[in-house]
Amino acid sequence: MKKILLLSLATASFLMAAEKMDAFISHSELGFNKTDGNTDTTTLNLDAKAEKNWGRHAAIASIDGQYAKNKGVESKNKFVAELNYDYVLTHELSLNYLAGYKDDKFSRFDYQIYTGPGAKYLVFKDDIHNLTLDGNLLYAKDAIATVNYDGAGDIIEYPNPDNTATVTSTPSYTESYAAYRLRGVYERQLLENLKFGQELSYRSSFKDQGNFFIYSKTGLSTKLSTLFSAGMSYKVDYVNLPGDKEKADTTLTANLIMDY
Repeated sequence: MKKILLLSLATASFLMAAEKMDAFISHSELGFNKTDGNTDTTTLNLDAKAEKNWGRHAAIASIDGQYAKNKGVESKNKFVAELNYDYVLTHELSLNYLAGYKDDKFSRFDYQIYTGPGAKYLVFKDDIHNLTLDGNLLYAKDAIATVNYDGAGDIIEYPNPDNTATVTSTPSYTESYAAYRLRGVYERQLLENLKFGQELSYRSSFKDQGNFFIYSKTGLSTKLSTLFSAGMSYKVDYVNLPGDKEKADTTLTANLIMDY
């Protein structure tokens, strides 16, 4: 009877550990603001991540979407989605495969895709802070948007609220190239109920080092309950390509965060 009881307890402990190891984990940040009257604006921000682990395998999906209107005219329309597959070799080292898609109506791109293998390394992790570094070799494809010009030869910027007539245009085209991405993710527990996070990535072409993209996200969050948190984040999306458009696109948001 004693052996059966001990075996039952051991089995239950193993199943609980396996369930925790293979648990589905999600993290979502949602920000929304709408004003009417003297001002007429709508702003929506969604930053979500889901992770599923099984054995040595892990699948991580993330989306980052930002949308804004001012007096009925779009002022931001950006969407980024990434899918990562990790295979754990050791506690610190994992093999990685990345697939990404980016669509930004206010950039010079119709879309960007990038995909390729890499590796991820856990530099350190404890109760206070952790740091992860990863790098990937990529096949990248950029779809360059059509550029329209008015009668004076000036570029007609999207979304063209004045309905300016197009006189001439440069047609869209696509280009493919070998690229790489380096990224670091750092988290630190500043106080018992205050967490700091920093993500920084650099993506560039091997052939043309002037063709590069930098993404930074800095955030603070505080727990409201076991499920919900409140947070603020500051994002910088830098595109180093020639043209009249601003190279750095920044976003500051206050978010409701849900962890499950």
